[in-house]
Amino acid sequence: MTTSEGFIAPKFDDDAGRKLAIICSKGTLDMAYPGLIMGNGAVQEGIETHLFYTFWGLDIIRKKTVDKLSLTPVGNTAMRIGSTSLAMPQLLSALPGMSSMASWMMRGKIKGLSVPPVREFLTQIADAGGHLWACRMTVDMMKLTKDDFVDEVEDIINVSEFLDLSRGAQIIFV
Repeated sequence: MTTSEGFIAPKFDDDAGRKLAIICSKGTLDMAYPGLIMGNGAVQEGIETHLFYTFWGLDIIRKKTVDKLSLTPVGNTAMRIGSTSLAMPQLLSALPGMSSMASWMMRGKIKGLSVPPVREFLTQIADAGGHLWACRMTVDMMKLTKDDFVDEVEDIINVSEFLDLSRGAQIIFV
């Protein structure tokens, strides 16, 4: 559909039959939440929702790492000092303990917003009807098995299976 402003936008007259597929490829604390928040919002709106975890995104659904996700300020030019507009100097971000401090601060901010921890968010999404999938190629490459993942992960699937599941879906890559 072309809007009066001249750009193309999808037209959704009815949410029935709507699908969302989110590909989660990064396993840091700050990259876990965008997919979880969008996925939760979609499933709460009654939209068929699939989250596909690949490469480092597997850390979000691995039993050993789900509760230990961290945030690294190194190389993150958007890092700010506290709630100021001052950018975190890259040299400072490389100091020992900065990643732990940044992760601790982010967890505190998330908790202050009453947003659930990652593991709880995964359970919420699955309980509401969302689907969590692990990428077969990445699982094989990292020599993992289904037992390595939280119970909410439905299965380990390949790209072809994911493409079948997400046919007609809006796809978001995180």
